[in-house]
Amino acid sequence: MSKKQKNNSLFNFGKAGWGTIIFCMAMFWFFVGFCTDGNNVTAPAVAEHLGIESGTVLQMNSYGGMIGVVFYILMGQLTKKMGARKVSGIALLISGVAYIVMGNCPNLAVYTIAYICLMGSIMSAGYVVGGALVAQWFPKRKGVVMGYTTMGLNIASATWVPMMTMIVNRIGFEKGVIIPSVLVAILAVIGWIFMRNTPQERGINPDGVSDEVFAKEYDTDDSEHDSRWTVKKLLSTRAMWTVAIATGILQCCSTGVMSQLVVRNQELGMSPTQAVSMMTLIAVIGIFGSWLIGVFDDMFGTKKVMIIFCIWYALAILANVTDTKWGMYLAVFMIGISIGGSANFMTSFPSSVFGRHGFETVNSVIFPIQSIITASAFLVDGISLNATGSLRWSYLVLAIIAIINILFIALTKDKEFNLDWQKKEQEA
Repeated sequence: MSKKQKNNSLFNFGKAGWGTIIFCMAMFWFFVGFCTDGNNVTAPAVAEHLGIESGTVLQMNSYGGMIGVVFYILMGQLTKKMGARKVSGIALLISGVAYIVMGNCPNLAVYTIAYICLMGSIMSAGYVVGGALVAQWFPKRKGVVMGYTTMGLNIASATWVPMMTMIVNRIGFEKGVIIPSVLVAILAVIGWIFMRNTPQERGINPDGVSDEVFAKEYDTDDSEHDSRWTVKKLLSTRAMWTVAIATGILQCCSTGVMSQLVVRNQELGMSPTQAVSMMTLIAVIGIFGSWLIGVFDDMFGTKKVMIIFCIWYALAILANVTDTKWGMYLAVFMIGISIGGSANFMTSFPSSVFGRHGFETVNSVIFPIQSIITASAFLVDGISLNATGSLRWSYLVLAIIAIINILFIALTKDKEFNLDWQKKEQEA
């Protein structure tokens, strides 16, 4: 490929680019293991440890996730001041310590505090830090890049539950939590040493384009110190609210479905082994689905793909609640394609609408709102489980919410504040 050409390859991101992608992928792997799919193991284990119902643990998770918004605000502000590289190390280390405390909690209050720290730190790593890195490194290729990074979610779905099940069976939950905590600490050190906040720090341009293309089609002002946005201005901007709500609802649907999918499959008559195997199959399908949705994002535009995605996801969940064998297997395929997409959009949609200039400020406001909505998934599941003994009704609620979400997406003007796209249109 000539240096004068754009870098539109689906695979050519360069050594530094791939390093950034894999690092973000790893943070997503820990996020899903610690806070969503991992609850298929941790929620029952903590419930047994404390002698309470699993539904109660899930409700505490929801409250913890909502209170954890304080973490997201703090980490967002730190990312603006210190940069994504340093904050990644801080957030990952906190998550490791919190996971150990959570697994050895003496009561529900200590568990909830530990979960607040766990979710607040690891979600900040995946979405605040990871979002900042993707927005700065790949502003016009963020769709397919998020497709790659969110493969970490699907890989975690395929590997975390079997891994932790094996560990818990051999050494117990209390000791078992130490192993992933050590692994996340190692990732923290790797990020602190090798990551860079912007591609310019590596001597390359965003998206890996040539100097000629960058000068012609990108806004060349300093994206890290863009002063267009303040918290007050963002809170009075309609696009901020519609983007935050739309992406938060999609992640709420995914969290609500995947965090209790093993339990739900057992309700449908599967053995525990079959239920875990089915979740693994969904995750394997999702690895391809994450990439495919990312490619569609770049090809057709984030907004259009999100609307289609909402319909697809609602139908996937509805197939599951038919409580039929054909519906269950259809849902396996459809949910598998879907699970990476909602996480893609958490970064892709804000960066598409607002661009990379001042993204750290934008994300520091949007992400806490996204996270509060996401955390409500545990509340929906927990209430349904305690009230009816089944997750069927919570799944039905999530399907309805996915359809309603189309309204928030439709109200958003894509690329409205994106300076790189405005520059390209001026040159056209």
